Amino acid sequence: MLPITARNIRRAIFAFGYFSILVPSVDAQTRRDNSFGMGPPVTAEVVAAAAAAKTPEADGPVKPTWDSIRSHYQVPQWFIDGKFGIFMHWGVYAVPAYHNEWYEKHMYAAFSDWHEQNFGPQDKFGYKDFIPKFTCEKFNADEWATLFKKSGAKYIVPTAEHHDWFSLWDSDVSRWNAVKMGPHRDLIGELGAAVRRQGLKFGVSNHSIEHYTFIQAKSGLKTDLDDPEFADFYWTKHNDETLQKFLEIWVAKNIELIDKYQIDMLWFDNGVNSRAYDPLKMKVAAYYYNRAKQWGKEVSISTKDSAYLAGSILDFEKVQRGPKDVLPGAWQADDPIGSTWGYTKDMKIAAAGSVINKLVDLVSKNGNLLLNLSPMADGTIPEAQQQTLLEIGKWLDVNGEAIYGTHAWVSSSDGAGRGACRFTVKGDALYAIYLSWPGEEAVIASLATGKAPEGKVETVNMIGQAGQLEFTQVAEGLKVKMPARRAGNYPIALKISGLKLNPPGPAVPAVVGR
Repeated sequence: MLPITARNIRRAIFAFGYFSILVPSVDAQTRRDNSFGMGPPVTAEVVAAAAAAKTPEADGPVKPTWDSIRSHYQVPQWFIDGKFGIFMHWGVYAVPAYHNEWYEKHMYAAFSDWHEQNFGPQDKFGYKDFIPKFTCEKFNADEWATLFKKSGAKYIVPTAEHHDWFSLWDSDVSRWNAVKMGPHRDLIGELGAAVRRQGLKFGVSNHSIEHYTFIQAKSGLKTDLDDPEFADFYWTKHNDETLQKFLEIWVAKNIELIDKYQIDMLWFDNGVNSRAYDPLKMKVAAYYYNRAKQWGKEVSISTKDSAYLAGSILDFEKVQRGPKDVLPGAWQADDPIGSTWGYTKDMKIAAAGSVINKLVDLVSKNGNLLLNLSPMADGTIPEAQQQTLLEIGKWLDVNGEAIYGTHAWVSSSDGAGRGACRFTVKGDALYAIYLSWPGEEAVIASLATGKAPEGKVETVNMIGQAGQLEFTQVAEGLKVKMPARRAGNYPIALKISGLKLNPPGPAVPAVVGR
C-alpha cells in the first residue's frame, strides 16, 4: 500500500479522473460538457478508435502510459538554465490584422459586418481566401534568428499551427499548409534551421485540436463553410466519423512535426486539457520521447493545468496567472509583447523595462518567461517589437549571470515599493535584483543577523560595475551602500557571496496546486 502523501493523493485523484472517462456509456450531454474547454467533445469509443489508428512507431522504453512516461522523463537542463524563450503567433490571421488572432472565429459571427464591409460577403470571401494574401515575402529566417540571439532568448517556439487549421510547415498530412498554398515556403523548416545555426533550441506549438468546434456562424449568414470543397479546412460537419478522422490527423500532425524537425519542445494550448484525450496525448508523448532517445536529445512537451499527468513542463497563460511565490519544479509563463497575441494594426507594444521586470519576477519564483511576438503577414517583425527585444538583450548581456542557470531561493522577494528585490541563486551567490532603484541604501530584511542563512556575507557587488559595495549586517537586515549614480533605468542586480544557500531542486515539472 502506498504511503499517504500529497503526491500519492494527487496520483489517486488523477487516476480516478482518468479511469472514469474510459467508462463507455457517455451520453449526449456529457459530449457537450464544459470540461472539454476548447477541445472537441468526445466519447471514449471515438478516442479509443482514433488512438488505435496506425501511425509510425518509435522503438524505445517509453510506453503510452502515464507511469511509463513519468519514469523515463526528466526536464531538459537547457530549459532549466535558459529562463527566457520566444513564442510567437504568426499565421493567416495576420492578414486581416483585426481585433486578434481569433479572426476566423469572429468573421462568421461577431465581426461579420466588419468583414463584409472590408472584404466582401462571407460566401464570396471566406477565411480560406486570406491564404493567398499570407505571402511572407519579406520573411528572412536568418534575420529573425539573429534578432532572437541578440535578445538573449535561449529557445524559440513559433506557432506551427493555430486554431485555424493552416499549417506553417511542409505537411503531408493536410493540404492546407504553407508549402502548398500562401507563401509556398516551409516556414517552420526555414526558421528551425536558422535558429539552430545561432545555437538556440527550437520547438513548436500546435493548437490544432481546438479547431474542430472553433467556427460557429451566426444564424442566417451565408458563408463558404458548407462548401464540400473546403470541408477538410473548416470541419463544420460533425459526426463520430469526422471526429475520429480529425483526432487521427491531430496525432499525425504531431508525429510529422516531431520527425521532420526534431523539435526540442512541443507546446499545446489548453484545448488538450481534458482527461478524455489521454490515450491520444500519451501516444504522442511516448512517440516523442522514444524518438528523442534515438536522437540523443533532451526534449519536452509543455502544457497547461494538469493536461499531462507526466512528461510535461507546466505553462501558465500570462504572468499574472502564475504563482505568487516560489513554485518548485520547472514551469513557464507565456506572455504577449503586445496587446494582442497575433499581429493587429493597432496593437500596443510593451516597453523593455516591463518585460524585464516580468522575467526577473518569474525567475525568482523558479519559472521561465516565454515572450510572445506578433509578426506581420509579409514576414516582418514590427520595429517596435524588435526594439523591445534588443533592449532586453542589452540588459541580459550585463545581468545575465543573475538569470541564466539560476534557481529560486527559499523566498522570491524581500521588501516593498522601491525597496523590493527579487532573489535568484547560482552556486554560492545570492542575487538580489531590484526592479526600481532602492536609493542611497538597500536594506534586505531577509539577511538580518539571526535570520540569514548559515555563513557570513563576504562581498557585495553590483553586476556591471567594478569594485565592491560597502555593507553592514544588523538586526534590520543587510544594509548595502549603493553607488552615487545608477546605470540606466532597468533593474539592477546585487551579487552577495559567502552564505550557505539552497541547492537546485531535481529536474522535475512543477505541479498545479502544489
